[in-house]
Amino acid sequence: MLRFISISLAACFLLGCGTPSFLITPVVNRNDLVEQTVQDGKGWRPKKILIIPVEGMIANTRGGALLGAGENPVSLISQQLDQAKTDANVVAVVLRVNSPGGTVTASDTLFQMVSRFRKATGKPVVASAQEMAASGGYYVACAADCIVAQPTSVTGSVGVVFTSLDLQDSLGKLGVRTDVIKSGQLKDMGSPLKHMTAEERAVIQTMIDQYFQQFQQIVRERRALDDEGLAAFSDGRVLSGQQALKLRLVDSLGTLEDAVNIAKRLANQPNAKTVLYTRPYGYGGSIYATNQIPAPQANTTQLTLPGFSESLPPGFYYLWRP
Repeated sequence: MLRFISISLAACFLLGCGTPSFLITPVVNRNDLVEQTVQDGKGWRPKKILIIPVEGMIANTRGGALLGAGENPVSLISQQLDQAKTDANVVAVVLRVNSPGGTVTASDTLFQMVSRFRKATGKPVVASAQEMAASGGYYVACAADCIVAQPTSVTGSVGVVFTSLDLQDSLGKLGVRTDVIKSGQLKDMGSPLKHMTAEERAVIQTMIDQYFQQFQQIVRERRALDDEGLAAFSDGRVLSGQQALKLRLVDSLGTLEDAVNIAKRLANQPNAKTVLYTRPYGYGGSIYATNQIPAPQANTTQLTLPGFSESLPPGFYYLWRP
């Protein structure tokens, strides 16, 4: 009987009645961008207004994602601008800004990228402030020909912040002491494992002042403001879109659709369609759509999914973080 059962099971297996099998076909993760129309134009082969999202923490690093490392926002926006530069049918760009800012260097890098794009192509760029275009987000928006904010947008926050924890006393209560061997007295300045000295604070303050003056100079030149105009918000305060308009930090109030229409007018292409450049596995169902990959957010040890953590890696930031 046992022999019969064994032969029967073997025959069933050979005839395809055995344990189900699975064929796994790898999917190639392509690096090219796919154009998706999110707002139709008029006529035959209309020109294009490209929307480029500037969202979440601005940092030149790869963000967290559900199935692995996500996009580097600086790299992605660079690729989007390069593709727009070579596409003669792209007549204008709208920066869809929804960011509290980010690192000093990444914010300035994006500003320079957009500025070079405008100069090299002559294509107008319009920045549209969504819920938030603060600090580094506003810094990037200043590269545009025109800034449009909604009345309730949070913007401004022109300033620099350096963040560092001080855990020395807490560690001491636990009986933990740190020994640091260093090449110079200031090599570990800003370390969370010790109190900051007056000399260290002075060095860091000097750098903050330099970055702040750079931010102010960008705003002064791009928004045509004098010292009195700058003084109205140089304490780092955030502003509503309505307040920003009165202080000439933005050009007009309106929605993203209004910003797209301004871009069409600046490009003299009223019948243009609106497009996004996305990854093949992304989603772009409307002009407010975003990629499936989350924007990177930073904390002390890793980049996480959207939503701020309470602490950031030590460093210099154009960032509003209440």
